[in-house]
Amino acid sequence: MAKPRKKKDSGTAAAVWKERELLDGKLVDAGVVILRTTGCSHFHEGACSMCGYNIESSIDIKPEDIRKQFDKAVATLGDIRFLKVYTSGSFLDQREIPREIVNHILQHCKKMGWRLLFESRPEYVTDARLDEVKGIHEDLEIALGLESANDRVLAYSINKGFTVANYVRAAEAIEGHGAATRTYVLLKPPFLTEWEAVKDAAATIRFAATKSATVSLNPVNIQRGTLVEKLWRNWAYRPPWLWSVLDVMRSTKDDCAKLICDPTGGGSERGAHNCGECDGVILDSIRAFSTSQDASKLGSPDCKCKDIWRTIIDVEGFVSGGTVDLQRFFRPQRT
Repeated sequence: MAKPRKKKDSGTAAAVWKERELLDGKLVDAGVVILRTTGCSHFHEGACSMCGYNIESSIDIKPEDIRKQFDKAVATLGDIRFLKVYTSGSFLDQREIPREIVNHILQHCKKMGWRLLFESRPEYVTDARLDEVKGIHEDLEIALGLESANDRVLAYSINKGFTVANYVRAAEAIEGHGAATRTYVLLKPPFLTEWEAVKDAAATIRFAATKSATVSLNPVNIQRGTLVEKLWRNWAYRPPWLWSVLDVMRSTKDDCAKLICDPTGGGSERGAHNCGECDGVILDSIRAFSTSQDASKLGSPDCKCKDIWRTIIDVEGFVSGGTVDLQRFFRPQRT
């Protein structure tokens, strides 16, 4: 008999931690709070192909639960300068986080003197809402998950539910209200070959850099219950190589005011990875660059797996379907 699933505490945040962040040219302590909510509105209407963050959401979450989550979480963070608040969807979607809870969070950040970063889909970034939030707290950075600057990739690979024009409107509205924009760019949506994904991510970073204070490169990681996970289990998808992450960052670092990357699940089978032997050094270099913007830190060791990566890029376009995990054929058979 299967064990019953442990009930989640509706009054406790899904996760909270501290990390280092480059803010106004200085490395500071930042807090990260992941709130449990009723879930992303787009998830309820179809969901993005790679996103499994709604696993922490529940229709039973009440506004007072979200307030408790926030208050308990920030009480553990100590001395920080920057607070990042995430949900499974959009901070400005009042169906997910009611206005009074948003206002409570904004007021707390103003009182503490923290810059606040939150994420929203473009449809909730309106002049009226921006007037409201900026009227409470001025020091804001608003993250938009553009993912790709190609409408076909947005529609058919990601099922994002909006267009590049929607992103542009929201980014311009944020700029017009004196807030900073952070743009998320996805590396390797499903149905793209490795090289197609590299080219798409690089083009998207260059596009987003013209409208963003910060561009964040997010290599796909395999999340439970997603279309990407189904493809991965059937050898029809492999997360991006860390060589691809490096290639994109090296080719675009000079185009951005600030380019960052912290691969979720990096070095694991479900995250961006190489052969395992060189993963740690490359991941450390990516993180060191992200917190310094010092291009000399973005290095990598010589490793024989780079030849496999190059070979796969060369032959992948000739394979029927294009996105089969060819690396599996290069692995030695286990006995």
